[in-house]
Amino acid sequence: MTSAWRGVFPAATTQFQADQSLDIKATMRHLDRMIEAGVHGMIMLGTVGENCSLEYAEKLEVLKATVEHVGGRVPVLSGVAEYTTKLASRFAADAQKAGVDGLMVLPAMVYKADPREAVTHFRTVAKASDLPIMVYNNPVTYGVDLKPEMMADLADEPKLVAIKESSEDVRRITDLKNVCGSRYTLFCGVDDLVLESLMLGATGWISGLVNAFPAENRLLWDLAASGRWEEAVAVYRWYMPLLHLDTHVKLVQYIKLAVQECGLGTESVRAPRLTLVGDERERVLAVIRKGIADRPKPGKTA
Repeated sequence: MTSAWRGVFPAATTQFQADQSLDIKATMRHLDRMIEAGVHGMIMLGTVGENCSLEYAEKLEVLKATVEHVGGRVPVLSGVAEYTTKLASRFAADAQKAGVDGLMVLPAMVYKADPREAVTHFRTVAKASDLPIMVYNNPVTYGVDLKPEMMADLADEPKLVAIKESSEDVRRITDLKNVCGSRYTLFCGVDDLVLESLMLGATGWISGLVNAFPAENRLLWDLAASGRWEEAVAVYRWYMPLLHLDTHVKLVQYIKLAVQECGLGTESVRAPRLTLVGDERERVLAVIRKGIADRPKPGKTA
């Protein structure tokens, strides 16, 4: 199985009403704004989409609405983040029925699997659907590190086509290339390491801040993809304080506050997350508002 996935894929927010119920219409409006800015694909129900805060039926509601609304304009992938391998397999099958184009599969939540257990989890989930799979490696947040040697072990599973690499160690891109060759499409999953990752061979970017700055994300991607590195670095330096918001434990609240400040949605989150208050809120707002004030003008780099 092969995949043509490349480019900027937002880890899209799930929008909520003030009472924390799903706001499907607002979620779809937000997707439209990002698609209109030129993103290349969409990841629903990732970390930024608050996957683990949604009920099982709500997740499928979001996916069905997204598939219908996007209507094939870009590929739609669904995060698969469940507590057991059995439940992850069930959700993978149900996501296929909902019509998504692929899956972004995480290790089982909470339990810190050893390498043998983690490999077995991905092999099992891969058998549960016919969809291509992006393997999501984020040991910083989820405590399971899918090292290059493990991905080489999984290379005989044809449905595993891509890796979202979020170890925060940019050397992993080179290590994956050296160990696995061109077997997998590599995506950077850490916003403030994207330019380094692209220079080393990643051909995709799963981004959080694109939710608030879709045009600027596309600008940075286009400059890097065309080898205009000096201009790309200039945009990257402008963007970096905002991109740092993606690597904090409260990245969902930070990104959603940026989305609200940019007029693309609301900051509402679902408990146990709470919207920001006090000094923390003012500090994050200062970063966001400076980014908005200094953002690259259309047709120009920073």
